[in-house]
Amino acid sequence: MGITVNAKKYVYFFGNGRAEGSARMKDLLGSKGANLAEMTNIGTPVPPGFTITTEACIHYYANDGGYPDGLEAEIDENLARLEGLTKKRFGDAKNPLLLSVRSGAAISMPGMMDTVLNIGLTDESVAGIARGTGNERFAYDSYRRFVQMFGNVVLGMKHSDFEQILEEKKQSRGVTMDTELDSDDLKELVSRYKELVEKETGRAFPEDPKEQLRMTIDAVFESWNTDRAITYRALNNISQDLGTGVNVQMMVFGNMGADSGTGVCFTRDPATGENMFYGEYLMNAQGEDVVAGLRTPETLDQLEAEMPDIYGELAAIREKLEKHYRDVQDMEFTIESGTLYMLQTRTGKRTAQAAVKTAVDMVAEGLIDKETAILRVEPDQLDQLLHPMIDPKATVDVLAKGLAASPGAAVGKVVFSSHRAMELAEKGEKVILVRLETSPDDVGGMAASQGILTARGGMTSHAAIVGRGMGKCCVVGCNEIDVDGEAKRFTVGGTVVNEGDYITLDGTKGDVILGVTDLVEPEMTGDFGTLMDWASRAKRLGVRTNADAPHDSEVARNFGAEGIGLCRTEHMFFGEERLPIVQQMILACDEASRRVALDKLMPMQKEDFKGIFEVMKDLPVTIRLLDPPLHEFLPKTEEDVIETALRMDMKVDELKSIIQNLHEVNPMLGHRGCRLGITYPEIYEMQVQAIFEAACELAAGRDCHLVIPEIMIPLVGHINELRFTKERLVETANTVMERYGTEIEYMVGTMIEVPRAAVTADEIATEAEFFSFGTNDLTQMTFGFSRDDVGKFLPFYVKEGILASDPFVTIDQTGVGKLVEMGAQKGRSTKPDLKIGICGEHGGNPASVEFCHRTGLDYVSCSPFRIPIAILAAAQAAVKEMDA
Repeated sequence: MGITVNAKKYVYFFGNGRAEGSARMKDLLGSKGANLAEMTNIGTPVPPGFTITTEACIHYYANDGGYPDGLEAEIDENLARLEGLTKKRFGDAKNPLLLSVRSGAAISMPGMMDTVLNIGLTDESVAGIARGTGNERFAYDSYRRFVQMFGNVVLGMKHSDFEQILEEKKQSRGVTMDTELDSDDLKELVSRYKELVEKETGRAFPEDPKEQLRMTIDAVFESWNTDRAITYRALNNISQDLGTGVNVQMMVFGNMGADSGTGVCFTRDPATGENMFYGEYLMNAQGEDVVAGLRTPETLDQLEAEMPDIYGELAAIREKLEKHYRDVQDMEFTIESGTLYMLQTRTGKRTAQAAVKTAVDMVAEGLIDKETAILRVEPDQLDQLLHPMIDPKATVDVLAKGLAASPGAAVGKVVFSSHRAMELAEKGEKVILVRLETSPDDVGGMAASQGILTARGGMTSHAAIVGRGMGKCCVVGCNEIDVDGEAKRFTVGGTVVNEGDYITLDGTKGDVILGVTDLVEPEMTGDFGTLMDWASRAKRLGVRTNADAPHDSEVARNFGAEGIGLCRTEHMFFGEERLPIVQQMILACDEASRRVALDKLMPMQKEDFKGIFEVMKDLPVTIRLLDPPLHEFLPKTEEDVIETALRMDMKVDELKSIIQNLHEVNPMLGHRGCRLGITYPEIYEMQVQAIFEAACELAAGRDCHLVIPEIMIPLVGHINELRFTKERLVETANTVMERYGTEIEYMVGTMIEVPRAAVTADEIATEAEFFSFGTNDLTQMTFGFSRDDVGKFLPFYVKEGILASDPFVTIDQTGVGKLVEMGAQKGRSTKPDLKIGICGEHGGNPASVEFCHRTGLDYVSCSPFRIPIAILAAAQAAVKEMDA
């Protein structure tokens, strides 16, 4: 007797108030498919259809475009079920069923993948649609849209080629709007579109509906791996292996006349977070008209006045879905002949400002708790709130005004193409991308730009949605500007702005400002302050800052830093007055001469430390003694060499010889860090003297500051290096404290950045009172990558999936992370109360912060403007651990 094996299910049906899927099945059905099923199950009016799973897409890619066994039969079975429910037949000449096919990944990727509408239209069925509806214009409007979408999405033809034919037809008729063309015009467009298809592809437009459907499903699968989709996933840290679902639904039509329309709405304002019903719609249109920004839509206030019953039904659905999902919803709807249908709901993309306000408000409304609110805001999103806004005192020359699609301010050079934006951004220039309207292909340029300005489109256009998701300042629908992309300029009245000219965008007001405008720093107040207070209370991991000056220290402390985790003393040596003294010290021929220069530097270093200690007051300050190789302080250019030689009263050739002798083949592995402190102990002696004189003077002063210095010795790889350096450090500290008659509580520790230090951390802990993992250098030495040279190959590694992410951005948990874990465990096996943190830029990366929490470190340290990001990431790690 044979064994029956249940075949895997690849298609899930929804319709008539019941669905085979649910919102919990996003990984399998994609976000769109799962939510269509969920809306169906809770009684929301959804056009019936079925979803092909993400597993089918994964199989498609693993098998050179082949379908899994049984998929085609499942599609036919569910298509027949849909025909039975709608009482229409796919491909029928008299009463045809038309379909929409939309993508939908587990994690929403707005506008990045493909959609085709009106599938099933042929020369035969279009006549049946015209007879059945009594609306010939509608039938042929739908047909010309279908040929254009199919040609673009499925056959790979240029959208602009179809648009050119449409524009020619409108010009010949003397009209400006698509809706002003009659049925004869649209019939001619269909014929011309089909001629274009045959000319470009070498084959006639397919007249078999089943062939149309199969080709469209393939095209949606293929859209998972378009350049724009890959770029979007890379920018948003979405796995490249998830695949997309395919949603096949009965078409509902917003282009049937004056009582039909289509729109996009949010349950709250996605730009500000205000609890107001927010959205836009177009009458006598299909969905792509709103999202593509081809026509400027109306607001929902107008819908309430125009169709109050439909607005009331939509408002009730808004309330129902937000309460059901307990989050802001982004919804798409169509009105067909006075009947409302919901085509999609998903978690609404929103700005950082909106995310924070919504999270705080929903706690006050009782929809969510504080822990959920902490999880609702992506840590990296906070970056939007931590950058300058336009100075209220600035005098600005407002050139034009558009729609304020994404708040914040941006200053940059005008560019008119995505390619140019990326090109200039790679050179370190700040740019503003100006377009008539953006398309999904512009995602790379949008990411590279400081801000985005479009002449067309509304608050739910592609530019607005993607700009908000990226946290980019964005102004859309600026009808006052006339964009000429070919000439690389835009005009407003008599003012011409050319590529390369500077403008400023105010995404909060929608202003386009001529020239460079002064910006001001943000403050952590209001809802932002409330959320950060909750996060600070929820986290276990400490958060410190990397800061080398009083200003940076103050910024970090105001953002919630609990001390300084890395003060790089070498940055203090590059000042205009100091560099010549440092060079005098380096070029000295003996210790006595070096000490003369160091004696000049010591008072300057002392004042540096006093400034930082005063700002940090009772918080710990970890000071790394001199780390880089000495040649970094010497002149590089011929002109600078000559100038330095004159100042030092040396011959140019003599100076060049010294520079040559100091040159190292691999300076990052050379004479630097504690190796300098061992060979030239007077350098570290001067720095320690400066630290303790500063601490003693503040401790004995009028305000009696509590100063907590933590002296960090860099690049230790062997316990004897630490022992040698620490002995002299303690001797100098004791001498200074004895001279001042003041006791300062301090610690001596080391950076763990050489792999050998992690492996022998139990030995090193016998001398160190704290460890700080220098994960930048530890990554470099573990991989054998030079940070200065990885740009030649690392982007390729990430693109090709050799590495999941850049290990200098997100800590490599399975390699470098293992050394961190080993170092922490070994260190605490010797000294259980050993304080351990990290001070590389990984300290501000959310995924790396979560890793540090799991590993049991005491703190992370990052740049000042990453402090709130690290605090929120640490809080999220604690909440997730609590929920596990």
